[in-house]
Amino acid sequence: MVPRGAKRLIFVLPIVALFLYLPLVLSSAHLGGITAFFIAWLANFKLLLFAFGFGPLCSDPSISLPLFITVSCLPIKIQLSPPQNGHRKQTPSQKTLENGQRKGPLNYAIKALLLAAFVKAYDYSDRMHPKMILLLYAFHVYFLLELILALSAVMARTVLGLELEPQFNEPFLSTSLQDFWGNRWNLMVSGILRPTVYKPILNFFTRVGGRKWAPLPAVFGTFVVSGFMHELQFFYLGQGRVKPNWEMTWFFVLHGLCLTAEIALKKAVTGKFRLPSLISRPLTVVFVMVTGCWLFFPQFSRYEVDVRAFEEYAALGAYMKNVSHSIVSVM
Repeated sequence: MVPRGAKRLIFVLPIVALFLYLPLVLSSAHLGGITAFFIAWLANFKLLLFAFGFGPLCSDPSISLPLFITVSCLPIKIQLSPPQNGHRKQTPSQKTLENGQRKGPLNYAIKALLLAAFVKAYDYSDRMHPKMILLLYAFHVYFLLELILALSAVMARTVLGLELEPQFNEPFLSTSLQDFWGNRWNLMVSGILRPTVYKPILNFFTRVGGRKWAPLPAVFGTFVVSGFMHELQFFYLGQGRVKPNWEMTWFFVLHGLCLTAEIALKKAVTGKFRLPSLISRPLTVVFVMVTGCWLFFPQFSRYEVDVRAFEEYAALGAYMKNVSHSIVSVM
């Protein structure tokens, strides 16, 4: 009912403020983290896009309020058009997923088992080198995020019949930073940052200096915003609301600079030189892991996210054990 622009933004801002406050009242690391990611970040960005007439919430003007809320808060989207001749129009991210490995129940079952093995491995953390623990964090975060996002998306598809948003596409197969961040790692984030940050900056610099080099400041600006949002996520997760040290932001600034340099180099040597995937894949993964262990993953210990998560795993294990004993005693 409210026209897009400043007037609609005024009506949306109280909800944005509520969503920013919501994770502060949750003590669970897992529930707080999920809420911070889905609500304080993704939902708020969708609402800000909606205020100006853009984004997934504006794709269908006749959308009902329950569906509007569902699409706002969950990693799902409305299917814009029915399949034609058995084929549906795909986004670049979806095409990448189609061209890559097709994920089935076995894929997720293996990752669930690996996640359980990593959690068990922490029992022996006192015998491990600190860098090895950070490496475990890397795989732990990847498998946990993929399983949570896949489960929530599948539930939405089953209950509501809505289309899944792409999530991860085997990031360890990345051949470049551009491939890692744009096509393989947490595609929901890149999908929401593209219209909210990348495109506005791209359009501005296109008008100022032309199309060829405009993507460079747009990419870097997107990574800076992503760094601030990740810093906010960890502030929510921190026990006692630890003051940021900005290493998380520096991680994304570093990757933004490196990705900007990579894109500039590709533009300068178009079609003239390309590393074989046998070399580019390990280089990309090693760079991501080394910089992650330097700036990103140490924040889990600094904010005591790991301690709280393990306490929740132990509580869940004790609860399941009690339930199983109760069932056995009844039988």
